[in-house]
Amino acid sequence: MASDCWLIVGLGNPGKQYEGTRHNMGFMCADVIAQRWSVSMSDHKGLAKLGKGLLDLDGKHLRFFLAKPLTFMNESGNAVASITAYYDIDPRHVVVIHDDMDLEYGRIKVKSGGSAGGHNGIKSIDKSLGSNAYGRVRLGVGHSARQGDAHRNTVNWVLGGFSREQQVKLPEFLADGADAAETLIVRGLAAAQESFNGR
Repeated sequence: MASDCWLIVGLGNPGKQYEGTRHNMGFMCADVIAQRWSVSMSDHKGLAKLGKGLLDLDGKHLRFFLAKPLTFMNESGNAVASITAYYDIDPRHVVVIHDDMDLEYGRIKVKSGGSAGGHNGIKSIDKSLGSNAYGRVRLGVGHSARQGDAHRNTVNWVLGGFSREQQVKLPEFLADGADAAETLIVRGLAAAQESFNGR
């Protein structure tokens, strides 16, 4: 019988050079959740920083794990698969928080299933879990308007930092992302989509 625990995964790349970049929105949002629920993170098999917490919302008390993969974005699935197997967590009890170039900065979309949309972290998780039936909180980072080599522009964009105006709005944006993940777990997909997708 699968565990009733949830797993929240914030995607990003480990290392100082990636801190504060668009591709690390998931990590930053996970940090907000860790602070909010007093989750202390420690090493899980060298694959992730992992901690355990308790969501206490709407009269519900739900246990969850919080993870930040250390495998680099393209291999995120290795960490997620290891944690879900070790703790017997069903993919439907997994919520992945990640950056999304298809959404304007500040927009949030909550979904379950569907395509990876070109996001290598999501592709890796789909492959490693053998399922896309997990929840996703997509945090919009916009996209580069520059012409030329599209792949290089994409890489430079997601590994770039935020404008001053975006940095001012970032704490509220990350808090909203944490709220979206919590709403998905506590109140369900439809309620989370109604609350966040139309903003």
